[in-house]
Amino acid sequence: MRTEILKYGRIRDIRTDRGLTQEQVAAILHVSQNTYSQYEIGTTRFPLDAVVKLAEYYNVSMDYLVGLADDPMPYPRKRRQP
Repeated sequence: MRTEILKYGRIRDIRTDRGLTQEQVAAILHVSQNTYSQYEIGTTRFPLDAVVKLAEYYNVSMDYLVGLADDPMPYPRKRRQP
């Protein structure tokens, strides 16, 4: 079991709470499992488009994902243009 403090531990926590593997989330983001693992531990910067995609996928705010807010409820979103 890991004991180090993860820079983006909430991203790992929400993934495991939803019963997803790193491979599954990596596929959603179109990156390798190794790259996604590096996002979680903070050795590679999380691209903004990946944070947006995960916030939409998990239906939480981006602030919640990166630990800037404790309330997971997303802000009202605009509908995307087709």
